[in-house]
Amino acid sequence: MSHILAIDQGTTSSRAILFDEALKIVAVSQEEFTQHYPESGWVEHECSDLWTTTAATCRGVMEKAGVRATDIAGIGITNQRETTLVWDRKTGKPIHNAIVWQDRRTSAFCHELKDAGHEPTVTEKTGLLLDPYFSATKVAWILDHVEGARARAEAGELAFGTVDSWLIWNLTEGHTHVTDATNAARTMLYDIRKGRWSSTMCEMLGIPMSMLPEVKDCAADFGMARADLFGAEIPILGVAGDQQAATIGQACFSPGMLKSTYGTGCFALLNTGEELVTSQNRLLSTIAYQLDGKRTYALEGSIFIAGAVVQWLRDGLRIIRDAKETQALAEAADASQGLVLVPAFTGLGAPYWNAECRGAVFGLTRNSGPQEFARAALESVGYQTRDLLEAMHADWSGAGEAALRVDGGMSASDWAMQFLADITGAPVDRPQVLETTAMGAAWLAGQRAGIYPDMAGFAETWALERQFDPAMEDAAREEKYAAWKRAVAAAQAF
Repeated sequence: MSHILAIDQGTTSSRAILFDEALKIVAVSQEEFTQHYPESGWVEHECSDLWTTTAATCRGVMEKAGVRATDIAGIGITNQRETTLVWDRKTGKPIHNAIVWQDRRTSAFCHELKDAGHEPTVTEKTGLLLDPYFSATKVAWILDHVEGARARAEAGELAFGTVDSWLIWNLTEGHTHVTDATNAARTMLYDIRKGRWSSTMCEMLGIPMSMLPEVKDCAADFGMARADLFGAEIPILGVAGDQQAATIGQACFSPGMLKSTYGTGCFALLNTGEELVTSQNRLLSTIAYQLDGKRTYALEGSIFIAGAVVQWLRDGLRIIRDAKETQALAEAADASQGLVLVPAFTGLGAPYWNAECRGAVFGLTRNSGPQEFARAALESVGYQTRDLLEAMHADWSGAGEAALRVDGGMSASDWAMQFLADITGAPVDRPQVLETTAMGAAWLAGQRAGIYPDMAGFAETWALERQFDPAMEDAAREEKYAAWKRAVAAAQAF
């Protein structure tokens, strides 16, 4: 039993990655699934798609590698966070599509709660802000808009879960309804100081506590995956939300260490150790990981649109066919045009938290074309990251000058990473293994199974592929960033 199966269930695809006893990738299987946009600002998934693509990729990666269930010591799960599912406890059938983390349908409800003065309580208990991003208002929406749902929930008939809980429920054939501390911390229902579900938050939002899963450490016994799926039972031993899993995979185990993941969105986490830092700059306080009952905290900045801006170039504007084309286009762009793209397609995340803001482009000329749009798209990710880092340094003196460890699909772009170093004025470290999210989940399960090293031993395996050092003049850096700030202000004023 020398392998670990990592499940990486993301916003646009499900992946299964098989790791060997040396934490090396043996095989990968991936399946995309359909995104649903029933109304402007609404984003949904079919719950069955999340499960069937996960099951298919798990079986597919085992077949590809010629590995049997008896060769696998454990399963580690990492998942898109905040995405909300509610299902019938008896039948296991969802009562509504999954409402995705990007969904903004509860904006008005969040404003009502803010106007009623509830945001300080939300932040005190959960470390979060009142925003549609988080799970709690999505659950309340489902209970209020699906006929009979509230009565059924109060009768104990319904279960709520984030994607990890949904996958574990199906993997164990409904035997376990669980989550881990990192996913619980993103629901806006969990008291991250006390480490338990908050009755205050549940009462505020009208959510019966009977709906909620049991919360465990990130490395724990989450149940046994069904033998009929894989040929034999496999223990589920590790769970962490995708951004926390990436923090673990990047070995950001010391206070002051910082990572930024560039997937659909961008998420930067700063390890603050045992100290729960309350942000004065509208960042989030969250749980980085919880092991052996001990919580390690982080400051997090969340950007809603990072890699998704490249998808927009491909699927919306149709000026590229593949994400890799953006680098050559950006290099060929006329830098003197100074195009600035604010990709607020689903609102602005940290540190602005403006759900109503929408995207805008500034500085267009008659000569603006695909090259300039590609360059502005990649630059927008660097600007947004600087917004987060400046807020982190303002919030916590322990932030220091540590290099930014990067991962995720966009981190493969040399041009984007060089601009990131240039605009932040700090070194950017790209590891040899970019699959840090899956690796974090794999390490949690493998360490629990006893086949992977402890935290210190794992940290020693982290290896640098390339460091990007700032090369931009200070004056140019500040001039470009000032233009970005003006563009964001203008977009919000529209």
